[in-house]
Amino acid sequence: MPSAVKILIAGGFGAGKTTMVSAVSEIAPLSTEELLTEAGIDVDDLAGIENKLTTTVALDFGRITLNDRAILYLFGTPGQGRFWFMWDELAYGAIGAVVLADTRRLETCFPSIDFFEKRDVPFVIAVNCFEGAARYETAEVREALDVGEDVPIALCDARDRESAKEVLVTLVEYVLSRQTLARATM
Repeated sequence: MPSAVKILIAGGFGAGKTTMVSAVSEIAPLSTEELLTEAGIDVDDLAGIENKLTTTVALDFGRITLNDRAILYLFGTPGQGRFWFMWDELAYGAIGAVVLADTRRLETCFPSIDFFEKRDVPFVIAVNCFEGAARYETAEVREALDVGEDVPIALCDARDRESAKEVLVTLVEYVLSRQTLARATM
């Protein structure tokens, strides 16, 4: 029986979490996308993402079979603060997380970073390179997000399966390196 490996895909509202899970999942992803309504006008900040029409209201779920011994289960988190009460449950048992960052709204990924740092959950930053958005070097993103040199930062296109897979590989390698380091210091 294969081992289940749980990974979270987190980030701010509109960063591309649903898109990433959809791009990389081998199954039709479970998505709880709902249309944005007038009720959210004063709640959801659409600055920089004015064309966004839907939002995740619970989670996204996808799967990747690595081999006969391991299956990755991907859980996309909702981005708005009013849904963060679910994050502790979603994070339970996760080996790590991808924090998707949108450079047009970089501040929206701070809550995700804080969440994982406070719980000592390993994470990588994946800068989703949106068309028309300014491009920054990873060192500039690191400084703006105030994350340590040990936290991997990758540029990606959340719509592209290979790009999304590379981010997941980066996360798994990071988690394994932290485990190896922890064992070596015991």
